[in-house]
Amino acid sequence: MKNIYLLRHCSANGQHIDSPLTSEGIRQAQLLNTFFTEKDIVADRIISSPYLRAIESIKPYAEENNLEINVDNRLKERILSEYPIDDWIEVLEQSFSDFDFSLPGGESGNDAIKRGKSVIDNIFSDESATNVIMVSHGNLIALLLHQYDRNFGFEGWKNLRNPDIYLINIDDDKYSIQCLWNG
Repeated sequence: MKNIYLLRHCSANGQHIDSPLTSEGIRQAQLLNTFFTEKDIVADRIISSPYLRAIESIKPYAEENNLEINVDNRLKERILSEYPIDDWIEVLEQSFSDFDFSLPGGESGNDAIKRGKSVIDNIFSDESATNVIMVSHGNLIALLLHQYDRNFGFEGWKNLRNPDIYLINIDDDKYSIQCLWNG
């Protein structure tokens, strides 16, 4: 049996790769540590996006449990376009209905799914990994959740919070998804 905890990062000061957590985000990171501790969730691995806001979100838990944060570029934020987009919400919604859609310099939903799913596939093939925390970003997390629940799409993305935690539990070929975070 495998438990993958998909963790969306805490509130941050912007979208840049080096954007730090806000003061509220720092408080949320402490709450995440408390959540995992009180639920007696012992991770054997933490894998994070290289973005500072993702790393800082799980850092209190990692430090308290003496766990290394493994940075994996495949969990980075999805780029919709290399150019600014005024109607990015409409573009994002379209990308959830057409997974091959992409703008110039952007990444299609299928491309993002492929890189994110490869991290999950690595976890499944590693017999020593049973409880893994993956820290990433809302868009990629929503696309990955869609792979296990076809009803999770654009509306699911809109309902994600900062932070948020979804558990993907896989036992043999059966899986379940559960939102764990109550804020």
